[in-house]
Amino acid sequence: MISTVNLHNFLAVSQPVKEAEVLVVEGWLPDYAIKEAIGEFNSGKYQMVITTGLPLSKGYYLAEYKNFAQLAAATMVKLGFDPNKLVAVPAPEVMKDRTYASAIALREWLEAAKNPVKAINLYTFGPHARRSWLLFKKALAPEITVGVIAVAPQDYDPQQWWGSSEGVRTVIGETIAYIYARLSLGGLPKL
Repeated sequence: MISTVNLHNFLAVSQPVKEAEVLVVEGWLPDYAIKEAIGEFNSGKYQMVITTGLPLSKGYYLAEYKNFAQLAAATMVKLGFDPNKLVAVPAPEVMKDRTYASAIALREWLEAAKNPVKAINLYTFGPHARRSWLLFKKALAPEITVGVIAVAPQDYDPQQWWGSSEGVRTVIGETIAYIYARLSLGGLPKL
């Protein structure tokens, strides 16, 4: 049984796969997490980074980039990342199951590219990690092994998440979203 105090640690799981060839970065991450993803890439044996994400919901008409995948990729390049080792894979606009839509878009891109990837590490944000990991595994396994790396949040203390409104909103919201994902897995088609 998971105690309320340990809820953040349960959700913010990190179980990377050592043999992962690709680092998949969820494009909606804050800039500090994208910067940390570059460090993860440089410390591993990755061949490439793939950024994922849906269309921007705010600033779309003013922004040069129309989705989080492109925005994250451009941020990485601006931070000095080699654009030849980087691919942005946007997902279509969906009303629900956004993370799963990103995982399906990734799977379709990998299939179309005929890129024989055997393992990836998914780079995501703190308590969103367990749900993202679950949904990316649903879309990619067993053909592709999926590991996960949870970036620690900087806007609240993960060990005392209940001590700030941001921590409470994030952890409670992600708990509900994780339960929803677990319950709806039977309803998510493996397209």
